[in-house]
Amino acid sequence: MLLITVLAVPAFGQQMTLEQWDAEAKENIRLLPKYGHTEKTGSQKQSDEEFITSALEKDSTHRKASDHMISLGFQYLYRDVKTAMYRFNQAYLLDSTNTDIYWGYGAVYMALGDYERAQEQYTEGLFLDPENAHLLTDYGTYFLAQYYGLQPIDQQLASANLDSAIAYMSRSYQLEPSYQSTSFKLSICYWNRSDCESAWKYYDICKAFGGQPITEDYTDDLEGTCPRKK
Repeated sequence: MLLITVLAVPAFGQQMTLEQWDAEAKENIRLLPKYGHTEKTGSQKQSDEEFITSALEKDSTHRKASDHMISLGFQYLYRDVKTAMYRFNQAYLLDSTNTDIYWGYGAVYMALGDYERAQEQYTEGLFLDPENAHLLTDYGTYFLAQYYGLQPIDQQLASANLDSAIAYMSRSYQLEPSYQSTSFKLSICYWNRSDCESAWKYYDICKAFGGQPITEDYTDDLEGTCPRKK
């Protein structure tokens, strides 16, 4: 349960497996990041131009329209991962320099359980923009997922992944301290490290900015293992 909470990419509402995704992606380039760099047909290019024109009628700039598509993509991610990828690719169409598209692409692969391809998207985005807080936090989330996966198998390697998660999320927090996803996940990281003081510190920071990502399950776990000092 906590792993789903941590990843923040539950694919409820869509039952597509990674194998099904890959099979469909062979025929549907919209399921590939940046359309797989595939040369499009004339009708596809015309459709793209019509979409861009329509999107710019609603948003004043290519970047704003691109950001809007990314926001829509994350709204769909939790119930329809295919549509989410369509929106992230439309964001790419509108502004290929918007590094938040890699945030979206990585989230899709995290939702599908393909951590290797998720990592590729995060590292590509961070190469272009090392100070993208969204990418830093979600790349940290990738390492946190590795920690949970390795914990029963290799404690030393699991611990190294937890250290990496904290490092990336801490960089994100320094850049954008109001980003609630970062402080929430930092709280979880420190809770896993049995550092109760830091776990509560970032929990309270997240609460101060709205506390939206915090779940009742995590609050119960934190209070159960790290009672507040009176």
